[in-house]
Amino acid sequence: MKLAIVHDAFMQWGGAENLVLAMSRLWPDAPIYTSVVDERVLPADFPRERLRPSFLQKLPFKKQLYQPLFFLQPLAFEQFNFSEFDIVISSTTKFAKSIITGAETLHICYCNTPARVIWFYRGYIQQKAWGPLIRSLFNLIYSPIISALRTHDYIAAQKVNCFIANSRNVARRIKKFYHRDSTVIYPFVDLRRFRPASPDSQSPETGAFFLLVSRLSGHKRIDIAIDAFNKLGYPLIVIGRGSEEAKYRKMAKKNIKLLGWVSDDEALCYYQHCRAFIYPQEEDFGITALEAQACGKPVIAYKAGGALETIIEGKTGFFFSPQSAEALVEAVRQFETSSFNSRDCIKNAQIFSQTRFDKELKNLVEEKVKHVKEA
Repeated sequence: MKLAIVHDAFMQWGGAENLVLAMSRLWPDAPIYTSVVDERVLPADFPRERLRPSFLQKLPFKKQLYQPLFFLQPLAFEQFNFSEFDIVISSTTKFAKSIITGAETLHICYCNTPARVIWFYRGYIQQKAWGPLIRSLFNLIYSPIISALRTHDYIAAQKVNCFIANSRNVARRIKKFYHRDSTVIYPFVDLRRFRPASPDSQSPETGAFFLLVSRLSGHKRIDIAIDAFNKLGYPLIVIGRGSEEAKYRKMAKKNIKLLGWVSDDEALCYYQHCRAFIYPQEEDFGITALEAQACGKPVIAYKAGGALETIIEGKTGFFFSPQSAEALVEAVRQFETSSFNSRDCIKNAQIFSQTRFDKELKNLVEEKVKHVKEA
C-alpha cells in the first residue's frame, strides 16, 4: 500500500511537527507534502529529501506573507495529486485536510485542532495587540473570507474517511464543528530526553525557582503568570520568544527572568531543577506540561483544555480557575503547603510514550485498510 503524509507547513518547529517526524519514521518511504517550508526550523534528522512543498514555496517573502495569506492554503493543498497513493495521512491545525483524494484513496486526518483562525476567529483577533482602527480594518477585510473558509473547511472535513483527535478536548471540537466522530490518539513526550536530574546535576540557578516554557504570544497568557509572580515575589524563569516579548519584559519585576530561547540541554536543566512548572494557557493538548512531569516536576495549570487530560489534580499538579493572576497566586500558595511525589509525575508522563503513539497509529491505519479491503 502506497502512503503519503501531508502537513500544514514547516514554518516553526513544535509538537505537531514532531508528530509528523514520528510518522515519517513509521512510513520511511512516504513523501511529505506541505504548503511551505522554512528549512532553518527543521531538525538535523528530518528527511528533507521527501518534502514536496506547494506553489506557495515560490512566493517572495514567504516567511512574512505565510500568515497574512492563510486563505491561500486550502487552494495550495487542492493542487496536489494523490492519485498514485492508497493512503494519505494529513496532519493539521489548519487546512491540510483540504487535499482532494479519489474514491480509492483512504484519507486519515490527524487533527490537532480545527483551524483556530476561522473557528475561533473572535478570540484570535482579541489576542492581537492591535488598536481599534487596525482591528476594525482586519474585521472588514477578513470577515467575508473567514465565512467562506468555514464553509470550505466543513466540506473538506466531510471528505475525510477517518478522523484522529489528539485529545478528548479536540474530539469534542471535531464533533461540534464538523459533526464527525474521531478516535483519540494522544501525542507523545520524548521520555529519552525528558527525565529526572542525575545526582551530580547542578541547578542553573542559585535558589529555588518556578519555570514557564512557551512561545510568548497573546493566547498563551504569559501575562497572567508575570502578573501573579510580580505579586508573589518568587523567582520565575520564562523560556521562549514571541510577539509579546517586549511587553512582558516591561511588565516583569526583578524576580522574573525572561531568557528567550535556550539550547535543548539548557532547557532540560531548567525543567529538572524547577520547583514546579507554570501553565497559564489553554492548549488543545499541550506537551510542555508532560515534559515537566517526565522530569518529576508538578504542574500548576489553568483548569481547561488538554491539561485536564494530562495532569492529575493533587497528585501531579494543581489547577487554578478562573484564568486570572489572582487565581494563579492562590494556586501557588496552595502548592507551597502541599507535597508531591516525583515518581507520581514520572509515572503519569510515561503513559504518553512514543511507543504507545506509534503502536496506536499504526494499528488504526492497518485496521482502516483492512476494512476498506473487505468492503
